[in-house]
Amino acid sequence: MTSSETQLVRVLEADGRFAPNAAAEPYLSLIDAISDAELEQFYRDMVVIRAIDTQATNLQRQGQLALWPPSRGQEAAQVGSARAARTQDTIFPSYREHVVTRIRGVDPVDIIKLMRGVSHGGWDPADPKNGNTRLYTLVLGSQTLHAAGYAMGLTFDGRTGTGDPERDEAVIVYYGDGASSQGDVHEAMVFAASYQAPTVFFLQNNHWAISVPVETQSRVPLVERSAGYGIPSVRVDGNDVLASYAVSRVALDEARSGQGPRAIEAVTYRLGAHTTSDDPTKYRGSDEEQSWAERDPIPRMRAFLEGRGAAASFFSEVEAEAADAAEDLRVRTLELTSPTAETMFTHVYSEPHPLLEQQREWLAQYEASFEDGGAA
Repeated sequence: MTSSETQLVRVLEADGRFAPNAAAEPYLSLIDAISDAELEQFYRDMVVIRAIDTQATNLQRQGQLALWPPSRGQEAAQVGSARAARTQDTIFPSYREHVVTRIRGVDPVDIIKLMRGVSHGGWDPADPKNGNTRLYTLVLGSQTLHAAGYAMGLTFDGRTGTGDPERDEAVIVYYGDGASSQGDVHEAMVFAASYQAPTVFFLQNNHWAISVPVETQSRVPLVERSAGYGIPSVRVDGNDVLASYAVSRVALDEARSGQGPRAIEAVTYRLGAHTTSDDPTKYRGSDEEQSWAERDPIPRMRAFLEGRGAAASFFSEVEAEAADAAEDLRVRTLELTSPTAETMFTHVYSEPHPLLEQQREWLAQYEASFEDGGAA
């Protein structure tokens, strides 16, 4: 693996022209097979989640959320990879994969609950409606260990590499350039490679680990880190949803078929703040931001669709859907109520635990002591 620009898979130019580079040639037949409906769905996914993301940011600014991690600018990397996964695949997100979770069936308000502090986890990963999507992980990099371990279990249980693509399973785990410097990520790659576990490591290189540039984190392209563990790795233009879909589809198919782990570095850019507690103007310049804004994945895909003859009514419909989704998020966020004390005892252990029951009983008695003028 080299660091040359030709190694970065790109299908769409920044202006939306279909101009695959040499690295994209192995994926062209797959891209040609994408239907018009699927192409329009890619665009719809990106536009709707950006509206939701903007609304959530506004809600945090208005005091309705404790924190919000924006995903603005990274929509193509996430949409392409999520749409490439099969229903039976398991998703391990970090904490910025809002559109990934939505595509898999998670209600965006469940993310809001987590960021508002009224839920311990956000959603039930065992509920089929959530599409095999694990919970957000704010402990950087730990989700890669979870993913590698789960994928090892798939191998041990004979649920991958059987030759039946309708049944075989794989795992895709998301993390960022900052997390790629965590020891957890490297340990996960060691185990995934050693056991040939069907894990796809999907690195979103958005160029900034909060205020630390990627150049400081690594003296080589990040894709070379995974390649160093013997994991076949590819670098893709993360602002090109078609390229993201194609490389993810191939990587997942290979992992699912028993060929072992794969790794993808999606080169993208965080157009906004790291989280709403961050001020990116303190550490990066407007020229850099403007340069990446010109490569925004949404206008790029819109231009591509317009070039293919997409009707103006389609774009109007998507904009209306996005506005409705954002408003729905706002309304339901304002309707959320604080949890009761009882919730601190739920989902702690999978089976009843005597100590927990004692604590529950003690709290009930303590609260009852305040009734009818009881002593404090």
